[in-house]
Amino acid sequence: MRIEWPTLGLIGFCYGLWGVALAVLPPIFLPAAVLLATLTIALHASLQHEALHGHPFENNALSAALVFVSLNLCIPFIRFRDQHLAHHLDSNLTDPYDDPESNYLDPAIWRGLTKPVQLILIANNTLLGRLILGPFVALWIFWSDDLRRMRGGDRAILRVWLGHAVLTTAVVYLIVLSPMPIWAYFLSCYFAMGILKIRTYLEHQAHERATGRTVIIEDRGLLAFLFLNNNFHVVHHQHPKVPWYELPEKYFANREMYLKRNGGYLYKSYAQIFRRHMFRAKDPVPHPLWPGN
Repeated sequence: MRIEWPTLGLIGFCYGLWGVALAVLPPIFLPAAVLLATLTIALHASLQHEALHGHPFENNALSAALVFVSLNLCIPFIRFRDQHLAHHLDSNLTDPYDDPESNYLDPAIWRGLTKPVQLILIANNTLLGRLILGPFVALWIFWSDDLRRMRGGDRAILRVWLGHAVLTTAVVYLIVLSPMPIWAYFLSCYFAMGILKIRTYLEHQAHERATGRTVIIEDRGLLAFLFLNNNFHVVHHQHPKVPWYELPEKYFANREMYLKRNGGYLYKSYAQIFRRHMFRAKDPVPHPLWPGN
């Protein structure tokens, strides 16, 4: 059986650091514990992304078992898996209805929103807004949609949430037993989801061609590591079975081909993204190419 040892080792490393954040650092310096918990929760979410694509084992169930309990407490792994795999149908990328990870709205829906909600979503389209408001906005939409589905009789989603509630209760109990205050852990979860919003902020753009919708960010720093090189996003979408540690080499070996494929949708680093979009929205909220816009 194929075993991707870098991924397997990183999973163990992540849990180890998470344990240090919970059990060792809080009595010494609580802000350091919150920071380390934030980073490990974000990294764990990236490892969940690897697992749903078949890493580190060929056996998907075995890979999923390693990261099944969500350290962020908010998103069941199975719901994340199902929505993300649906997102990988490239012909639907950015579709307000058929892409579960789209940040665009149907213009008709947009016009029907109240002014305060529109202002929140406009602010959420700046990088600063995505960092501060993004986790709240995304969770509100995600939870509301799942609640609507469960009320409509979707027993599969109900079972997922019941299982998630049991596992999350166990994690919360573990946190309560640790020196980490529960409010500090909740803060770490929110901060971690804010960091992850940097990754998803401009992964995809509205474009007439499906191949022109996915970004490349040529970054090799801390954020790229936390996102497990998912900043080389065109490569990931074209080769989702390639493990995270091979994505940069695969990209730079065929750089011109990938940039031709995505029409040059390129950023040189996350620093460039912060400079351009910290206070300025990348896109409008209503889909600019949607009928009726």
